[in-house]
This record gives sequence, C-alpha cells and structure tokens, in this order.
Amino acid sequence: MSAPVSRRHIFAAVAGNALEFYDFTAYTFFAVQIGQAFFPLKTAFFSVLASLVVFGVGFAGRPVGGVVLGIYADRYGRKPALVLSFVLMGAGILALAVTPSYASIGMAAPILVVIARIVQGVALGGQVGPATAYLLEASTPANRGLYTTLQFASQGLAALMGGLASFLLAHYLSPDALADYGWRIAFLIGAAVLPFGFFLQRALPETLAAERGLVREPLRPHLRVAALGFVILASATIAVYTLYYLPTYAQTVLGLRASVAAASGMVFGACNLVCSLASGWLSDRIGRKPVMIWARVVMVLVTVPLFVWLAAHNDGATLLVLTFVISVLATFSAGAALVAIAENLPASLRSGTLGSIYAAAIAIFGGSAQALEQWLVGVTGSPLAPAWYLTAATALGVLAMMAMPESAPVKSGVSKSNVPKSSPS
Repeated sequence: MSAPVSRRHIFAAVAGNALEFYDFTAYTFFAVQIGQAFFPLKTAFFSVLASLVVFGVGFAGRPVGGVVLGIYADRYGRKPALVLSFVLMGAGILALAVTPSYASIGMAAPILVVIARIVQGVALGGQVGPATAYLLEASTPANRGLYTTLQFASQGLAALMGGLASFLLAHYLSPDALADYGWRIAFLIGAAVLPFGFFLQRALPETLAAERGLVREPLRPHLRVAALGFVILASATIAVYTLYYLPTYAQTVLGLRASVAAASGMVFGACNLVCSLASGWLSDRIGRKPVMIWARVVMVLVTVPLFVWLAAHNDGATLLVLTFVISVLATFSAGAALVAIAENLPASLRSGTLGSIYAAAIAIFGGSAQALEQWLVGVTGSPLAPAWYLTAATALGVLAMMAMPESAPVKSGVSKSNVPKSSPS
C-alpha cells in the first residue's frame, strides 16, 4: 500500500508539473522574437514559421519520454520518473536561455536550439504519465476527478505565468530590447526556479501500490481505451495549441501589439486553471462523460463564428473574448476527459500507456498545430483557417468521447465515505 499523501505533497507534485510546463511553453509566447534571433530568413512570415517548426520539433522527443519514463514509473515508482524528467527539463531550459543568436555563432545557434527543444520534449513527455498517475493514486474515489485535473490546472498555471511574463516584458521593454534579450529573461526565470521544484519533488512519497509485487496486466484488453484516449487527446491538444498560437496569430495575422497578444495567453492560462478544477469537481458528482462531451459540442458550434467576428473587428478586446470562450469550453471538457482515460487504465499500465498516448498525440498534433495553422493562413489567405481546423478536430474528439466508457465512481455506486485515504484504483 502506498504511503498517505498530504496536501503538502500534492502541492509539490502540482508545482513541479507547472514549472515544467512553463519552461516548455514559454517558447510559444516569444515565437516571433525567437524567430528573429535564430532564424533570420528573408521575410518575417517565414522567420516566424521556422520558429514554430522548431517549437514543433520539441514534440518529437515527447513519445520517447512518454514511453521510456512512463514504463519506468510503472515498474519502479512515480517519484523517480518525476525527478528524472525534472532534471532533463532544467538542462533544456538553461540551454535555450544562454544559446547565442544566429548573428553571433551562425548555424550552430539553430542547431543548439533544436537539441534543447528535443531534450525538453523528452522531459515533458516523461512527466505527464507519472504526474497524472501520481495525482489519481493520491486521491480517494470520491475526489479522484478533482485531484487528477490538477494536472491540467497546473498547465493552466504555467500558461498564466508565461503569459504574465510575456506581457510584462512586452510592456516595459521596447520591441528591439524584447527581441535582443527580453525573451531570454523569461527562460532564465524558469531556470532559476527549477531547483526549488527539484527539491520539492525529491520529498514526494511513492504512490505506486505494492511497488515490488505489482502484477502487470496485458495491454491487449485495454487497446480500445488507449485508441479512444489517443483521439480525445489529439483533439484536445489541437485546441490547446491553437490557443497557444493566438499570441503569434494576433501579431502576424491581425497586426496587434505584442502586449495585447500576451494578454490572450494570460486569459487562456487563467481559464485553464479554473475550469480544469471545476471540470474535475463536477465530474466527481455527475460523471465524466456529460462534462467532457457537452462543452465540446458547444465548441464545434461557436468556433468559426467567433473567428469570423474577430476577423471583422480585428481588435484586442474581441481577441480576448474569443480566447476566453474557447478556453473555457476546451479546458472544461479536457479535465474530465483526462480523468476518464486514466481511470479506465489499470495501475500497472496507467503511467506508461497514458504517457505514451498523450505524448504521441501531442507530438503529432500539438507539435504541428501552430506551424500548420500559420501555413494554412499563408496558403489560403484566410484568417479563418485555424478555426476550420480546430472545428474538425473537435468534432472527432466528441465522437471518441461518446464511445469512451463511463468511469466515475459516482456512476457505479462507490460510497464517498467508506474509502481508504490513498487508494489506487
């Protein structure tokens, strides 16, 4: 039986996850400036596109981390996998922060950036499965949804921190200063805080039940859940990285100021933080499927009209309203969906399977989303291209959610009072 997990340890796990996601996603808030520093191509459009392609390259390492560290966590414990992924993330973020520009060292600069992004990808791919499994196993059946959605809520906190750093730097620095050294400050902040997160995670108790004697179940009976989970996560990640793309979209397509674009990142982060927790809390009471399905159905209906409205007005206020609405719908659904996938997998396969399908979905669809949407805008000449792509992906996600088995204990009659304090499912 795993040791009891205190709120202090839950905080440590969530804080560590938030720090890793901040370090990985801070790149997207400064894609324009990073493009200028490392990819000085003939036009600003292609410079940003190259920067977004390298952002996507970071996702190539995530399946490696998801499989290797996920399986490691299922065999030897969640804690050592979390600590190892944290060390790798620290190396990646520090390398990005101190790599000289293309003007200083030529082609070595973009090569070093690509290597750093791949290392970060391995780290984050190895973080998601163990962190989600840890939070689920630290809960009771009555609050499993709320605890598990702390995974997505911490991602929202990371986006909020990244957006705030981007907003403050864009507000107080000139465009030239922001492009020259300002964006590096955000990365150095992440590198400076990492030792704090490292020591927090080293103190975590283990939650993997019967660590030395856990019987590993065969994967075959759970392939259907894994396949549905992959589609759901692919749909969700396209939504998330479309929202991460909005600051770049606002500057390159709409021509808005960098500070206004950064504010949209803050709105997304705040919505993710609040709505993920609300999703988990409500799904503990009425079930996972109603919470995750209906928000996505509404999202299918409103995404294109919202982008039409934005294209017509082309101002910061409309951008923030669009970001708010899509963020609420996307993150409210995603929280319950993550819980459903994790609950439908046995403990002996949970970290490795969840980490693998999550990393694969993110690598293929999250890593390509921003560059693909930027390319679609350029090819079609339409500012609505991201909206149509997001709508199609959301519709496929709804179908997969409808086919996913309901897993909430409230739907199976599990008592909320007579449960162990720290009980793996």
